[in-house]
Amino acid sequence: MKLGTYLTGDGLRAVALQGDQLVELGPSLRDLLAGGPEALDRALAASGSGHPLAYERLGPMVADPGKVLCIGRNYAEHADELGNQTSARPEVFLRSRTSLAGPRRAIAQPRVSDQMDWEVELAAVIGRPGRYIAAEHALDHVAGYGVFNDISLRDFQNAGKQWTAGKNFDGTGPLGPFLVTADEVLHPFDLALTRKIVEPDGSERVVQRSNTSLMVHRLPEIIAFLSLFTTLEAGDVIATGTPGGVGLGRKPPEFLRPGQLLVSAIEGLGELRNPIVTEAD
Repeated sequence: MKLGTYLTGDGLRAVALQGDQLVELGPSLRDLLAGGPEALDRALAASGSGHPLAYERLGPMVADPGKVLCIGRNYAEHADELGNQTSARPEVFLRSRTSLAGPRRAIAQPRVSDQMDWEVELAAVIGRPGRYIAAEHALDHVAGYGVFNDISLRDFQNAGKQWTAGKNFDGTGPLGPFLVTADEVLHPFDLALTRKIVEPDGSERVVQRSNTSLMVHRLPEIIAFLSLFTTLEAGDVIATGTPGGVGLGRKPPEFLRPGQLLVSAIEGLGELRNPIVTEAD
């Protein structure tokens, strides 16, 4: 099943994809996940208005997560290209809800930075809450998966020891296009990831190509570690890190510019298509 959020006349609403139609399930996907499978079944049975699928109106697949927990340096190739080492335990940073964006939303290059970089990542969404979760049971807590685009403003990220500023510019974290429920993702540890850049003249190139099998810390280990210090709640998003091929790791470094289109794809989960634009005055 594919779940997400859709912009209607009444604001963002939780939806399910049925054929080529989106049916409304309620105001909040996070609340539906918190109610467990029974709540989702009830919402589907009583589903309301239908809408033709228009990707441009999709919001982040979970629009109101309590937490967005991101893992850094989780692919050895990426750590190496930036002159870093992988860590013995997951490297964690947080993103805010306001940094998220829909799967087709334009990303504005901030006027205060010219070092906007790309990172394609597998995202997992918590369904069943928990604390002190054992790794062998961790995937039982996952509601589903999607694609995350962890756009990073490198000059802000690297200005100090904390990454918060460079990872939290408004609208720099496209998430979606849908939450593909866990029962439809049989092998989350063997999914191909790709990132393409399409130039204004239509030419395109693949800048990231990898597989989730190459993660240093796999999702069960990540969930177990995160749950040592925080209660994982329904709707929480976990971004599992990016592989090699980012702009900062190139020689010379390469950064995004208005007019380009980012296409971020993960096998079986769909793709994000985000144009880069100039920030409005």
